Amino acid sequence: MADFLLELFSEEIPARMQARAASDLKQLVAAKLTEGGLKFQSADAYVTPRRLCLHIVGLDDEQPDTREERRGPRADAPEKAIEGFLKGANVTQKQVEIREEAKGTFLYAIIEKKGRKTTELLTEFLPDMIRNFPWPKSQRWGSGTLRWVRPMHSILCLLDDRIVAFDLGDNLMSGNQTRGHRFLSPDSFTVSSFEDYKDNLAKAHVILEPEMRKKLIHDKAHLLAKDAELSLVEDEGLLDEIVGLAEYPVVMMGEFDKDFLDVPNEALMSAMKSHQKYFSLMDKNGKLAHKFIFVANMKTTDQGKKIIAGNERVLRARLSDTKFFWDQDLKISLDDRLPALNDIVFHEKLGTVGQRVERLAKLSGYIADKIGADVTQAKRAALLCKADLVSGMVGEFADLQGLMGKYYAEKQGESEIVANAIVEHYSPKGPSDSCPTNPVSVVVALAEKLDSLVGFFGIDEKPTGSKDPFALRRAALGIIRLVVENKLRLNLLSLFAYADEALSLRGDKMTDLLDFFADRLKVHLKEQGVRHDLITAVFSLGGEDDLVRMLARVEALQNFLTTDEGTNLLAGYKRAANILKAEEKKDGPITGDATMGNLPEEQELFKTLNGLKAKLDNILSQEKFEDAMSHLAKLRPAIDAFFDKVTVNSDVDTERKNRLRLLADIRNTMHKVADFSKIEG
Repeated sequence: MADFLLELFSEEIPARMQARAASDLKQLVAAKLTEGGLKFQSADAYVTPRRLCLHIVGLDDEQPDTREERRGPRADAPEKAIEGFLKGANVTQKQVEIREEAKGTFLYAIIEKKGRKTTELLTEFLPDMIRNFPWPKSQRWGSGTLRWVRPMHSILCLLDDRIVAFDLGDNLMSGNQTRGHRFLSPDSFTVSSFEDYKDNLAKAHVILEPEMRKKLIHDKAHLLAKDAELSLVEDEGLLDEIVGLAEYPVVMMGEFDKDFLDVPNEALMSAMKSHQKYFSLMDKNGKLAHKFIFVANMKTTDQGKKIIAGNERVLRARLSDTKFFWDQDLKISLDDRLPALNDIVFHEKLGTVGQRVERLAKLSGYIADKIGADVTQAKRAALLCKADLVSGMVGEFADLQGLMGKYYAEKQGESEIVANAIVEHYSPKGPSDSCPTNPVSVVVALAEKLDSLVGFFGIDEKPTGSKDPFALRRAALGIIRLVVENKLRLNLLSLFAYADEALSLRGDKMTDLLDFFADRLKVHLKEQGVRHDLITAVFSLGGEDDLVRMLARVEALQNFLTTDEGTNLLAGYKRAANILKAEEKKDGPITGDATMGNLPEEQELFKTLNGLKAKLDNILSQEKFEDAMSHLAKLRPAIDAFFDKVTVNSDVDTERKNRLRLLADIRNTMHKVADFSKIEG
């Protein structure tokens, strides 16, 4: 058993590619070893900005010997057939056995293969694996032929303390040396084992494990914030990115001029994060502090004073630009920005953003009227909701769209309701995002998503497989949450039709859109533990496009099926449906009204069904779905007795037809509540 160590040392690997590269390295090498019949105890991959590393423990020193028996032709087969078999198996006549079997005498080739040394296999596949490594982007440099994410400098490759030697070309030979930190410990050093490698890297100012660097940054940042009586703005994504930027992270704190705090906090934070990779800090009152935390890849003798001063100087310039955008943007009202939206193409088949805003205002007015929201405010918010797209601030920080619109709206005297609707019209952006509750915000958010869905479905730009370039799945889930969480009584088909009229597209696509919503609803409810077949059972009724009413049906159905009455009634329904399916396959649909029949059990079922039908329509019209389920449960005794005592396929044709009509009546009555044929189990 041996330990294997591989390090690929290069210029800085982009932080966004590091984790995937480490995983790919581990999987590719492990797959090749397994394919070669080699076993190992564990494999761990590591990555820093300048190195990819793989450490495998307990690797077999060599492949196991193998013995294969390959059956050939009969012993008395033509000579050419035997020669072909020998050639194909790569054996001689001496390596062939003749065996008697029940069906005759056959030749068997005995192929024994001596296992190869692990070093041989590594030398064989590593060069090709490295040359074809799956980087998202790679490059060649100078006159070399190797493609790598950044210029590669060296390869460390050891099996125990022995070099696994191979030539990658471009003057890159594997060896037993590497280097430490670019500035603090640039000299090369020799490695004899993984522990030796790790210890020497630490001495050379390189922390190999990403998780260790992450913990160091996290803990030190919180400590600095605490000492300054501030709190760190947590940002997991930024933290992960910074981990990939420093092999020897040194956490420091700087500050900027308080005058910049006149600019919206989010704009300052976006500038610090996107441009400089700085963490923001909050004071005790929850307001942005004029300090920041950053990570350097360098230790200095002056406790970082020059590094801090340099970062403060750079940030001052960045925040000056941000303040300039803010000051300039305030000179132009949102209304005056609207004409510029006509110069931005939303989609070549759906017009400009300016045309879209006109549609949103009209659609918002329609929805506001439906749910009792303020129509004037809804149309005003919709008219202004995209105006900040042509502001300087959003041009620089795209992630602030909507939010800057809110600030500009407040500055020009718009109502708080309109301003909030502008920032909230993109929400909810995902499952973890909060859902607007103010009626005007809800209206504009619905209009924005409806316009996208109806528009793109109308031009046949639907999501396919894993591709969803216009985020239509997210838009549909957003509408579902807006409607369900705010308990809005809206008919989706009427909304589709109104939005489609504004777009002048093809209304025949709206049924496809309703089916798309059904699929998204299954995804949404699955996360809440609701069975997908129950949603299908309700949607299959047809014409049900009121999400609140539909979910009330689903909830009632789910509660009903957890009871014994529900389970047994479903079993009775399935039995009736299976009989009908078989008979209708032979004779076509069962039509006509059932009569009382002859036997007491069919008479009782007839009376129970007719009594139920008289009540069920009224109960359903009042949306008392739990009551509807309770009334359905009353069918169970009559159905059980019917199947226990009555022969459906009677020899008397009139009896048979009447009993089939009774079964069809059971099916049709239950389908008023849900299509029970879609329910599993």
